[in-house]
Amino acid sequence: MTTTAPARSMFQQVLGDDFGRLHPQLRRRFSVGLASGEACTGRGVMHRIWHGPAFVRPFLALGGTRNILVPRAGRDVPFVIENVPYTDSFGRETVSFVRTFDLPGRARRFDAQMVLSPKGDRVLDYLGTHQHLASELHFAVEPDGSLLIRSGEHRFREGPVDVRVPELVGAGAEVRESYDDAAGRFRIRVSVVNRYVGPLFGYEGSFTASYTSVRSRGVRPGLRPVREEARA
Repeated sequence: MTTTAPARSMFQQVLGDDFGRLHPQLRRRFSVGLASGEACTGRGVMHRIWHGPAFVRPFLALGGTRNILVPRAGRDVPFVIENVPYTDSFGRETVSFVRTFDLPGRARRFDAQMVLSPKGDRVLDYLGTHQHLASELHFAVEPDGSLLIRSGEHRFREGPVDVRVPELVGAGAEVRESYDDAAGRFRIRVSVVNRYVGPLFGYEGSFTASYTSVRSRGVRPGLRPVREEARA
């Protein structure tokens, strides 16, 4: 008698056996996918959203027009992160990472949609409303059971254009997500750093998570990008 292995999320596939070393709360959160049928919504506070040198701000403002990064700094900013799995228009399993920051004046969004790379060894992160930017993401489990995500190559895609973003103007992102048992909250810290000019942008905060059935609730209007990029 043969048994079929349970279907795994894209994050389980990328991490392999190391997935079992994650904190149990992180294991559930990163089990979100079409196989589990669950969506995860995090609600909390960004204790700090920071920017680097002043010359960075116009670029953040430009990115903000397409929901890439956050063009305003702040402290103790309420936020929501929506991780919802769905099948995109090219038939790929996708998990949204849509963050909404309730900044003074009006809310700002930072949109990303993740798909598994064709080789299955990393995740591709499509940024913004039109997915003009794509980054490779590499996942690793830390000794304390937290999750470390580092970006690799970045590409810009528009029409026939498909080019690697050079290091001079590009940046590397590092995300650390952990679970605080004493507080009963997830903790997240993000930094984006240019190799030549240093830190550009980042945030750190904490949140709680709730889970819903994506099969019964579906994907809410406005969560998916305006344009989807086929190139991996």
